[in-house]
Amino acid sequence: MPADAAAHIRIARPSRDLAAAERFWVSGLGLDVLYRHTADGSSPRASGDHSLLMAGWRNAAWHLELVHDPAAPTEPRPTPEDLLVVYLGEAVPDPLVERLEQHGGTRVPAHNPYWDTWGVTLRDPDGYLLVLSTRDWSNT
Repeated sequence: MPADAAAHIRIARPSRDLAAAERFWVSGLGLDVLYRHTADGSSPRASGDHSLLMAGWRNAAWHLELVHDPAAPTEPRPTPEDLLVVYLGEAVPDPLVERLEQHGGTRVPAHNPYWDTWGVTLRDPDGYLLVLSTRDWSNT
């Protein structure tokens, strides 16, 4: 398959706590758990033996892979410009923001005021930023 609009995208990030990340992304935002692997330490460490959670909407062309290596954890290092933007195309529902906050998110002012004009920014439990945008993709 060529690299084009039909290609699937995986956004991989380290996580300090996969359970906390799952509460935010799955119970808060409403993504589905697409795959989960837990490194339980019962077998010799093999290349790639780490805990991970893949979350996304089933029919979307992207998903998040949240990774935790219990033997050598990687500390998340998000910057103010590391954004995952979800274009809602309508007002951001207050119940969605409240649910994200109840599941470990923190509403924060955006580093770039554009996002405060056109949405709501929340910090996930690992410090990465989610923007719920009132715009839709066609008018960005």
